[in-house]
Amino acid sequence: MNRFGSIVLAALLIAGCQTPPPAPVVRASVQDLPLDQAIVVATDALAAQVKPAQATGLAGVLAKMDNKPAGKLLVLMDPSLDAASGQQTALTRQLDQKVNDRLRTHAHLDVLPFAQQSLTRAQYLVVATITRIDAGKGPYQIHLSLTDMKSGQIAAQSSSRARDEGFDTTPTPYYRDTPVLMLKDHVVEGYMRTAQAAPGQPADKAYLERVAAAAMIQEATTLYNNERYQEALGLYRGALATPAGEQMRSLNGVYLTNWKLGNVVEAEQAFGKVVALGLATRTLGVKFLFNPGGTEFWSDQKISGPYTVWLRQIARQAAGSNICMEVVGHTSRTGSETFNDRLSAQRAAFIQRKLEGEAPALTGKMKSSGVGYRENLIGTGTDDASDSLDRRVEFKIGSC
Repeated sequence: MNRFGSIVLAALLIAGCQTPPPAPVVRASVQDLPLDQAIVVATDALAAQVKPAQATGLAGVLAKMDNKPAGKLLVLMDPSLDAASGQQTALTRQLDQKVNDRLRTHAHLDVLPFAQQSLTRAQYLVVATITRIDAGKGPYQIHLSLTDMKSGQIAAQSSSRARDEGFDTTPTPYYRDTPVLMLKDHVVEGYMRTAQAAPGQPADKAYLERVAAAAMIQEATTLYNNERYQEALGLYRGALATPAGEQMRSLNGVYLTNWKLGNVVEAEQAFGKVVALGLATRTLGVKFLFNPGGTEFWSDQKISGPYTVWLRQIARQAAGSNICMEVVGHTSRTGSETFNDRLSAQRAAFIQRKLEGEAPALTGKMKSSGVGYRENLIGTGTDDASDSLDRRVEFKIGSC
């Protein structure tokens, strides 16, 4: 039985600098390696595919004026994601540190911090993903890619496999606290597509156009993780004010920081915008936790306290749109398939009734179903923060 149930950036191309053609993708061995070795193999393969151009004449003078290390390529890394969940975790943090450290061992590379002030200087952008090959068990797949910031094309890509060594996949505080599923956000999906794209292919446009906003959002998220909520709120708002800043991560950041600061009215308004974006893109998943074996929300108000706000805004936003919804319940991989199918359906029906109670106009525009654990994203059955996305409710949006 489930313990918890649930429903640019541009670098100027100067005459005299020759850009080498993209190298073929280098696939690391499919052998399952210890994590440190797998990261070394993938990172070295990536670095081997790009070499610095020789800047001569005016180009060489300008490179010196721009404080570019002689003969080095300037790279920066957008922090990696778990490809199954779209989250940053203790494991992705470990990957970030080890990839950056390994890149610095290559004499032709100079690594810049992923920050707004670095973007106009960087020549290449590294993105990376890591995730279990099969949900809940088995080795992890690592993908790295290097994007040419001027052309927007993939200059290098590599991959390797790490054997399961009991990694810590607990989400970082921002992703632990988020009420919504980030995976289906078009920017997050674009990041993950870019990590696997072959050399010579364009990086995902939706992702690349938002890298400047992503840097601001990441700075805000670091502040949130360090409980500096007021400063984080300012940066999330700053990101939203940019042309490419209206995305799930920034809207969600404004909600989370306001909630932490006790700004309940502002938090609810922000969550309404999160829901509106999810409905507009027809992808909305929300994490609701229930008491074990039943259809009552989890008793700890620190967990379930915001649920009234979430339900009210989901109902209001849905009622104000010409949509119909299917409420789909999910459970973690604990207990029998039959039990979890029944329980997930019961909890989805519970959410449906709550929404119809908030907005009677939704009656007749909704249905509910349960899929148990057949669509797990994490699949470990640990029933804790690391697999909370398996205990979610998704709203499948359609026209009426």
